[in-house]
Amino acid sequence: MKKVKIGTRGSKLALAQTNLVIHQLNYHHPELTFDIQTIQTKGDLHQCVALEKIGDKGLFVKEIEQQLIEGVIDLAVHSMKDMPSVMPAGLVFATTPKREDPRDVLVLKEPYQKLTELPAGAAIGTGSKRRKYQLLRLRPDLNIVPIRGNIETRMSKIETQNLAGVILAAAGLIRGGYEKRITEYLPIDKVIPAPAQGALALQIRADNLWIADILQVIGDQQAQIEVEAERGFLEGVSGTCHQPIGARASIVDNEMRLVGLYGNKEGHLVVDHAVGLVTGARALGLSLGVKLRKQVFGGDENG
Repeated sequence: MKKVKIGTRGSKLALAQTNLVIHQLNYHHPELTFDIQTIQTKGDLHQCVALEKIGDKGLFVKEIEQQLIEGVIDLAVHSMKDMPSVMPAGLVFATTPKREDPRDVLVLKEPYQKLTELPAGAAIGTGSKRRKYQLLRLRPDLNIVPIRGNIETRMSKIETQNLAGVILAAAGLIRGGYEKRITEYLPIDKVIPAPAQGALALQIRADNLWIADILQVIGDQQAQIEVEAERGFLEGVSGTCHQPIGARASIVDNEMRLVGLYGNKEGHLVVDHAVGLVTGARALGLSLGVKLRKQVFGGDENG
């Protein structure tokens, strides 16, 4: 039997996502075997330091990409929202599997059931500027506490740091087996998700046509187009982890609709939308991103 070596991070969520991909591939390719290789990234090594202080986008992928480039692994499985807008030469995305729920959610301490029920001054944990500033738009009286770590660690901080709750991605909780912990799904028109949130990135070497071919059977066209638009937006704003960035694409009657959010480090947010052809998804995202960057920073390209 032919073996496929898959690289991923070692967190429970990363392994769950990788096993989801393997399960789908096994259904279509029972002749293959799969070997998971866990790879520690810089983002994993510095769990107690804010992301913006230890680097930029790519903190959770660079070491895995290097092993892919060197041929140690055949395929890398990432969360698409962790991927920088520019990829190393020689690497490509093979396809995009069906997307999980892209929304952000609240995991709240009992007896709270909704954001509106939280008392003034209630502490909510997140390491994301995008989540922080959008929550403060809805509830400026909240105390947003910086936290980091995997899903389990962040949820545990509700008790260890006496938080009223934490804000997380629905996709991570669902894939990680924690769907019952979700207290409230936050509407996308109020809290715009990170670009490509809920989507998986299947990254391969560009010349590995055999791997590209076997992965096509688990691709989802709608997810692919949505991700192209949202990552186009990320590229347009020259996205880093230092600014709040959100994007959500949807296809309605064969038309691409994209909402984008961009802001500065101080929390000044701009939200705008664009409509265009499905065939021009990336270009639509790119132009909206450039537009919002100019609105936030004007002619200052350094932000």
